[in-house]
Amino acid sequence: MWKLLHNLKDALFYNADREFYAKVFPDSVKGHDLMRIRRMDQVDLDSVLAIENQNYEFPWSQGVFEDCFQTMTYTNWVCEDADDTIVGYAIISAIVGEAHIMNISVNPQYQGQGVGRKMLNHLIEYARPRAEKIFLEVRPSNLNAIHLYKSSGFKEIGIRKGYYPAKDGREDAIMFELDLVPMLGNYSTP
Repeated sequence: MWKLLHNLKDALFYNADREFYAKVFPDSVKGHDLMRIRRMDQVDLDSVLAIENQNYEFPWSQGVFEDCFQTMTYTNWVCEDADDTIVGYAIISAIVGEAHIMNISVNPQYQGQGVGRKMLNHLIEYARPRAEKIFLEVRPSNLNAIHLYKSSGFKEIGIRKGYYPAKDGREDAIMFELDLVPMLGNYSTP
């Protein structure tokens, strides 16, 4: 409960102290603490496509991203650093009690700095009042993402055979799930 209130406070109130200390004492504040997540806009597509093309051998096209703006169940986000540079993006779908992370990606220059975790946590909190479960797929070769998902509470629930395009045919996808409404106790019957 306290974590949710803290996240809400951070979203609603500008933290001038944090920004001041970041400028005066740069080592006192981590870079990802100064990053902001906001809704993606059409004007963000060039930056988003640049990140997409750097990270994926088979990237989404501009048309796919434009379709994400048209689909009412999709919500598109970008993460900006303190200089308003887009350093990552995420797309989530929420409908009929389920959420699905469609894409989450971080500029390679910012990977390993907490940006992916910040965006993932944002997606989880966004989905919580809209869904009971959140799902995603990831390539088995993407070990950093798998570690992030597992450390965030996601559980592996299956494999989608031949899900992703690959140089030599197709690559499977590992399916993950996070229960957003955990049971309060174990109610097994005798």
